[in-house]
Amino acid sequence: MHIDELLWRNHRGLGMQLKYLVKLVIVGILSSTSAVALSQATPAVGGDVAANAARFGAMEAVEDIALSPNGSQIAFLSPSTAMGNDLYVVGTGEGAQPRRILRASGAPERLNWCRFKTEARIICRMSGRAGVGASVFGFSRLVALDAAGGNVIALSTDRERPAYGGQMVDWLPDDPEHVLILNPAGNLVRVNVTNDREEGVVLRGRAATGLSGYLTDGHGNVRIMLSTGIVADANASSTDRYYYRSGEGDQWHPLSINNSNVDDGFRPSVVDAANNRVLGFMKVDGFDTVVAMPLDGSGTGTSIFARPGVEADTMVISGPYRRVVGVSFATNRRQSEYFDPQIATMVRALSRVLGARAVTMVDETTDEGMRLIYAGSDNDAGRYYLFNPAARSLRPLLAVRPQLEGVALSNVRDVQYPAADGTMIPGYLTLPPGRDSAAGLPAIVMPHGGPSSRDEGGFDWLPQFFAAQGYAVLQPNYRGSSGYGDAWYLDNGFQSWRTAVGDVTDAGRWLVAQGADASKLSIVGWSYGGYAALQSGVIAPDLFRAIVAIAPVSDLGQLRQEEGRGLYGRARRDFIGQGPHVADGSPARHAAQITAPVLMFHGTLDTNVDIEQGRTMRRALTEAGKRVELVEYEGLEHSLTTSEARRDMLGRIAAFLPH
Repeated sequence: MHIDELLWRNHRGLGMQLKYLVKLVIVGILSSTSAVALSQATPAVGGDVAANAARFGAMEAVEDIALSPNGSQIAFLSPSTAMGNDLYVVGTGEGAQPRRILRASGAPERLNWCRFKTEARIICRMSGRAGVGASVFGFSRLVALDAAGGNVIALSTDRERPAYGGQMVDWLPDDPEHVLILNPAGNLVRVNVTNDREEGVVLRGRAATGLSGYLTDGHGNVRIMLSTGIVADANASSTDRYYYRSGEGDQWHPLSINNSNVDDGFRPSVVDAANNRVLGFMKVDGFDTVVAMPLDGSGTGTSIFARPGVEADTMVISGPYRRVVGVSFATNRRQSEYFDPQIATMVRALSRVLGARAVTMVDETTDEGMRLIYAGSDNDAGRYYLFNPAARSLRPLLAVRPQLEGVALSNVRDVQYPAADGTMIPGYLTLPPGRDSAAGLPAIVMPHGGPSSRDEGGFDWLPQFFAAQGYAVLQPNYRGSSGYGDAWYLDNGFQSWRTAVGDVTDAGRWLVAQGADASKLSIVGWSYGGYAALQSGVIAPDLFRAIVAIAPVSDLGQLRQEEGRGLYGRARRDFIGQGPHVADGSPARHAAQITAPVLMFHGTLDTNVDIEQGRTMRRALTEAGKRVELVEYEGLEHSLTTSEARRDMLGRIAAFLPH
């Protein structure tokens, strides 16, 4: 279901270890002589594999961060030990000391995000994974607790559906005691955040129309409903139907229809209550644009943002009432176009003061008078700041990756290279610090995951690690990537694997043409990128000297069976498709054609790509007499989110790759 994702702006996971919390320093940003003392990295990264694996493999030490309604407190999540994490609260005044108020053990629960409901009360989402027999199941919970610690309660649970703990729909900023939650029974309920009582059903689940999600106007008025529907085999349909109502108590009226596999219709995102409309995304000439649709049945949508060749993907939201102030999109770098001229001016000024670093708004106070922002760049993992325009101050708060401060990181170049058919493929080239050419270097092609995704500019720990080890790293946005329109996306990277993986292998050939050492050319990929790495070994067995696949897909037929489990199985099977590409595009079925040694990594509780995919590939390569190793991380999920696992993985890869 999509609406729960739309209800949250895209917070970047950035952070630091608690001990690196810096003293707050007031800086007058409007003064011509003002500047923030940022780290000027001069020493080059050494070749010590263990030290670099520890530096770059360390988890982002603040996984989530939020500002309290009046700006007097900050809450942030920080890793603890193994898979667990902690919630800390710290005042924003001088000399404030952070205090831990909640711990998730990671065995199996983990905190995903935490937000202030009031100055005194915080709400968090907690989730985890558990193995039951041969299957892995995910679960979630919403919990509330005091900002001072204690009084922890679950906001929505169901003994009959223990895996699902409800979905936040509206924070009700005008009501300090309640929130709206879609509960496990499918009812939209008003829940008391101090005693977990459901105090009234706002809307009952509509079994006749299937699964439902909702959008409100930020004041508790439900205006949009999503109905996915159930097909004959008890699977959710890939057809999403959106309905609207004119006001409380009004009947539901059809708004739009969208196929979730191809996104061919209007997809509502945020209700604009002041103008009685909903803003959402709609394709025009194969690219997503932002459209405003009236909620009175009076007519069709009006374009709010459309730019040739640009895919809009995120609304920029401000304030507790979810005011849309702009649109975010990626070209070579992430950009935002602001509808609010004051915010546009503020962001430009902050970027100038912070050395042309990209500035992202993360959170704000209720009156939008104070803002939590992040600033970073390709070669700077960045920092959080508290900005108070009225006080003319910018306070540096949290360094993102303190282990890398003072370490020279690599610049990232935008490049294009020709595919076999002459199409120019965009990508990002990361070279070791101080190098301006790939000539003579060992090199790595690193295809991204997804496949419905893309790489974009900004700090990326994995290519930075390999650049620090002396490699040239090329990240191609192969055809099949999202963000470049329907013509580039094709039929997705599985159904159109020949083109997608062909673009990936052409990336390796381009690196060699640039002078990279052909005898030390490798490929490293994660998820779909791991699939592309394995399949590249099938179609171009003489190109790469080593293959590293992290949490890879290896057999598309097996993937169809695995994805067929559960409510959304039909839509996921349709995404993979049927036909000759299933067998032809399965590296495990062509293991005999692979000549390079293969190293794989997989978490045993991966719900994105079942660990059996890695085991199937290992078995196929072993039976074919090939060199292969699969490293399994017990209890970890798709992203391998512990510093210990990532440090171990980086060390193993560095020893495995030719260099």
